[in-house]
Amino acid sequence: MTPPRTSLVLVAGLAAGHASAVADRFAADPGTVVVHHDLREVTHGVVVRRLRHGTLDATETLELAHGCVSCTLREDLLPLVLRLAQAPDVRRIVLHCDRALEPEAVCWALQHVLIDGRTVDEVVYLDAVLTVVDAETWFADATGDIELSERGLGASADDERTIAQVAVGQVEFADLVVIAGSAPDAWTAARTDAVLDRLAPLSPRIRLADLDPLSALDLVPAGSRRGEIDDAHSPLLRGQPPLEAESGVQVTVFSQRRPFHPDRLHEALDFLLDGVVRARGRVWVASQPDVALWLETAGGGLRIGHAGPWLAALDDWSGVDPDRRAMADLNWDPYYGDRAQDIVVLSHTAVPAEIAEALESALLTDEELAEGQDAWLAYADPFGSWHEDPCDDDRAPADVIISNQKEEQ
Repeated sequence: MTPPRTSLVLVAGLAAGHASAVADRFAADPGTVVVHHDLREVTHGVVVRRLRHGTLDATETLELAHGCVSCTLREDLLPLVLRLAQAPDVRRIVLHCDRALEPEAVCWALQHVLIDGRTVDEVVYLDAVLTVVDAETWFADATGDIELSERGLGASADDERTIAQVAVGQVEFADLVVIAGSAPDAWTAARTDAVLDRLAPLSPRIRLADLDPLSALDLVPAGSRRGEIDDAHSPLLRGQPPLEAESGVQVTVFSQRRPFHPDRLHEALDFLLDGVVRARGRVWVASQPDVALWLETAGGGLRIGHAGPWLAALDDWSGVDPDRRAMADLNWDPYYGDRAQDIVVLSHTAVPAEIAEALESALLTDEELAEGQDAWLAYADPFGSWHEDPCDDDRAPADVIISNQKEEQ
């Protein structure tokens, strides 16, 4: 008989002090182990690990051969979780994440990285991801363009993520959102609530002052994510967020069949970086007819990466996810196949009509469509190789990180 898996909880949040308060409450339970890796010096190959269990409160400085988050997970965190999960006096493991760590990356490692021939999720069960939000600062963080390095939070020498990308990613992946502190004014409070309603519609919210961590886990709905990582071709409106405007915050859904002109799409990206909390989705540029691109913004930060081939470009669908195949069959176009533009934009000061107009103007015109694929392949393509903006023509207002993140996940 297979032994039951040990409960695992992730606590994340940019607000380090408030996240520590949540971890402290879990640590009060004698059957719970709380583990925290402080990554502030990880770029120098040093990580400070704190482990608490009952009366034990041990801190150890780890020297890693390669100073990065990935080696911290592989060399220490994952093997440690495996050992703890097999201890008879451990009922629950709480991973108190470093404030610059996105829980999605940890969950991916739990599910995919092999330690002694197995993955950690074979012996643990993810009860919930708790993200702690500081009501005083979170909205400004989630809509700004400050890089992590400007606050001394970069996880590596080449970590160019923005504070907004981390703040938004932590909430978007949460099963339960813990609110700490108070907003500076009623307007900020209203906008924060409106964004949270749309960014994490399935995640209940609870005040830190009212948090009993063990009973709070019962608030997590049955259909919550619990570490499940979306494929690039998964539905974009997870949890069916409200589409109506509230306090200036609104969700805009852009769906079109015809391809983008690559250069005009590059220009239109400006409209997804100013006054926008989050934009994410799949795009098709005419110069790359076989490949879907994944687009993701938060505040002033942008990632674009390969999302794999369109099904229309594949002869063999045998390894394709059944849900994706079913959706493709349902929406198949005789000319385009499953190729399409599907982008969801969560804005706070940007005008949705202007966003839609900018994206519409980036689509191929009737005349360009008539020229055919041979002409499209000759278009200058700023997405044809990995690069960073601002480009030489200074059109981009913020750093753009072109990465392969979705393909790697």
